[in-house]
Amino acid sequence: MNRPNWLIHPVFILVSSILALVLSLFLYIYWYIEISSGLRSIIDRFNLDTGQFLTSQTWVVILVLTVLVGVIIMGIFIIFVYNLKTLRLYRLQHNFINNFTHELKTPVTSLKLYLETFLKYELSRDDQLKYTHYMLADTARLSNDINRILNLAQIESKSYAEAFNLQNLPEAIEQFYHSNSHLFRDCDIKIHLPHNRAYFYRIIPSMFEMLLMNLFTNALKYNDAAVPRIEISFHEKRKKMVIRFKDNGIGIAKAELKKIFKKFYQVGRSDDMSAKGSGLGLYLVDHIAKIHKGKIIAQSDGIGQGAVFCLILPWRH
Repeated sequence: MNRPNWLIHPVFILVSSILALVLSLFLYIYWYIEISSGLRSIIDRFNLDTGQFLTSQTWVVILVLTVLVGVIIMGIFIIFVYNLKTLRLYRLQHNFINNFTHELKTPVTSLKLYLETFLKYELSRDDQLKYTHYMLADTARLSNDINRILNLAQIESKSYAEAFNLQNLPEAIEQFYHSNSHLFRDCDIKIHLPHNRAYFYRIIPSMFEMLLMNLFTNALKYNDAAVPRIEISFHEKRKKMVIRFKDNGIGIAKAELKKIFKKFYQVGRSDDMSAKGSGLGLYLVDHIAKIHKGKIIAQSDGIGQGAVFCLILPWRH
């Protein structure tokens, strides 16, 4: 006969342990009070010296025991929380390894297939060019995945050596788009440049481009529209600069809005193998925003309603 799962659930074990400790303390105090009452009645009956039976340190002992039990309870709770976080991180890492392995294996398999096709068949020039473009796309995908891991290590170790440069952010974003327009050929990307207005800010150019690339590719990856669309606009709000990246993608559930920036987190359950991506893109975006003394927040009206990512930077005009 199988034991019910709830009997070995960590929450049940934690609650049971705390209840056992509290009950033990209660029974001890109750037992001591009962014994003390019995002793006092005997002392009163036979007119004995109370100093021989009851001391003034009794309640100090009870207080110390209560504090110790409280410390034990707190320790159990801290260990429980720590173990839960460790277990969650392990599951996320396991999911990341499985999904990232798939992300790497798919383009490698595709490249192998195309190369075998070149070896086995005589292809026309048009077919050669077509398959060559496919292979270049696969190598670009592999390069992006590897760069994510390298960038993650660089950012977490704070080993970036590039200096901050003062740049006009609308121009920097527009230049980034024109330099990478071939990656977003089938997309409708609009940058609403402010009229006669410059937004200068000190950035690390390579990292800021990394932030933009992750936001752009994320908006396109989670998009089922016939023509993926991204609108970028600039706003001033309470001595802050807000850059809005609005897309027409699949949207984000309310419960997921704060979770999507966590390391290895992917939309859906942590053990969902159908989740897209590696779970590192938005984590990198969040850290790059913090490196620039800003923050990134996500907004969405729900599934199917698109999403808005707001990069908020401290700025004084």
